[in-house]
Amino acid sequence: MAPQLHLDLTASPSDALPSPPVRRMALATGVVALGGLLFGFDTGVISGALLFLKEQLALNSFQEGAVISALLLGAAVGALAGARPADRFGRRKALIGISATFTVGLALAAVAPDFWTLLAARAVLGLAVGSASTIVPLYLAEIAPPRLRGRMITVNQILLTVGILVSYLVNLAFAGGGDWRAMFAVGLIPSVAMLIGTLFIPETPAWLDGQPSPARPRADRPRALLSTPGARAALLIGVTLAAVQQFGGINSIIYYAPSIMARAGLPATSSIGYSVAIGTVNVLLTVAAIPLIDRVGRRPLLLCSLAGMAVSLAALGIVLGPAHPGPLGNAIALVAMTAYVGSFAIGLGPVFWILAAEIFPPESRARGTGLCALVNWAANFVVGQAFLPTADAVGERWVFWFFAAVSLAAVLFVARRVPETKNRSLPEIQHALATAR
Repeated sequence: MAPQLHLDLTASPSDALPSPPVRRMALATGVVALGGLLFGFDTGVISGALLFLKEQLALNSFQEGAVISALLLGAAVGALAGARPADRFGRRKALIGISATFTVGLALAAVAPDFWTLLAARAVLGLAVGSASTIVPLYLAEIAPPRLRGRMITVNQILLTVGILVSYLVNLAFAGGGDWRAMFAVGLIPSVAMLIGTLFIPETPAWLDGQPSPARPRADRPRALLSTPGARAALLIGVTLAAVQQFGGINSIIYYAPSIMARAGLPATSSIGYSVAIGTVNVLLTVAAIPLIDRVGRRPLLLCSLAGMAVSLAALGIVLGPAHPGPLGNAIALVAMTAYVGSFAIGLGPVFWILAAEIFPPESRARGTGLCALVNWAANFVVGQAFLPTADAVGERWVFWFFAAVSLAAVLFVARRVPETKNRSLPEIQHALATAR
């Protein structure tokens, strides 16, 4: 068993440190995963709030787009900027700062008297969302034992989808009175709960073990991201899957599902109602992924997920042809869209964030995860802004065929480049990446 001995000698000793006791680890997971819920809530709540605040604040089309885009751009900044304080001050203190930022942003949005205040609130929320997308999976990966790591990080993804669904339900609850301020204010409940809870969670063993001492000076972290073959392989996998997750079309479906259904000939009398249905499928299939992540493995789920996405998108592109699809085509479009969301939710959705938190070496884990999140948010912004203009210019079917081609190419990439990380310690994963061709 010489390879195992070699791994133990060359790996970071942090992986050998004990995880927190089970009860404390479960509490920490629940508290920290509220960051995922807030991630989803703040992403989705604007879809309903915008219907009413644009009239009360007299927003023009440009300002409406700016209110939506401010969160995405803030998230891109927060994704990378959050890595430095997480490395310098610790994962726990970074999470306390993230929860405080969520609270400030939501409170500011709920009382915003004008466009500029609301824009600032959305940018602040973006910083929190982007930082949470980096640090929450990282924290969970570093406190989890290998056999539970996939499931624990998937809890974050589940709460993200729950957050989106909750935002749609909150929008629905307050739509009758047009109370957009209350829609934002509801988010203060989990943000304050997270702020209080993070004061009592433990620091991760991996970060504590990485602190400098006379015998172990601090590593040159900025250079570490590309300093080894394993780090370079991890970066290639992470940023590729980050881009695929968005250029595979998921947020085009999430954001524009009612418009797509209407163009296919389906009635779209209640956009919020359609969003709730899509959000429900997203939650249920993400929950279904929990027992599969650590049992079946990351690679099989990724391959099946991407293949299902490609087939569903190709079918959607065929249905959305130049001719009116008719009743049968309408049914196929609805089934294809649901199958697509389900395929994403059970594989690429959670597995990307798990891999991003697993594959980087300890000295560059926060920065590597942050860079993956940055690419993800930047791609989210590009696809969100370009989808409708491109669909108007060339037709929806070509856009969905492009998404299908991206998903199919990703199948080949995963088959060739992505190692299985199920039940492997973090040092074992890094060794596999470093020695791969």
